[in-house]
Amino acid sequence: MSTAITEEQVEQVVTDALASFGADAEAITREATFESLEIDSLDLAELSQIVEESFGVELKGSDVATVKTVEDAIELIMQRAD
Repeated sequence: MSTAITEEQVEQVVTDALASFGADAEAITREATFESLEIDSLDLAELSQIVEESFGVELKGSDVATVKTVEDAIELIMQRAD
C-alpha cells in the first residue's frame, strides 16, 4: 500500500536539497526563482534524482527546463505523484 505524498513533504525535500546545493536557506521560499537562488542546471538534474529517490517521481529534462520557481517544482512533483 502506497502512502500519499503531501505537499509539505515535497516542499521539505526540495528545500533541503536546494540548501545542500548552496542556496541561502533564508531565501528559499515558494516564490523564489532558481536563478535568484543561484541554482543551475546541474543542481536541477541532481534535484530530479533526489525527487525520484524520495517519491518515485521521474522528472525529465524537458520538465526541469520549464520549472522556474520553487513553487513550480513542488506543483510539478505533486502532479506527477498522483
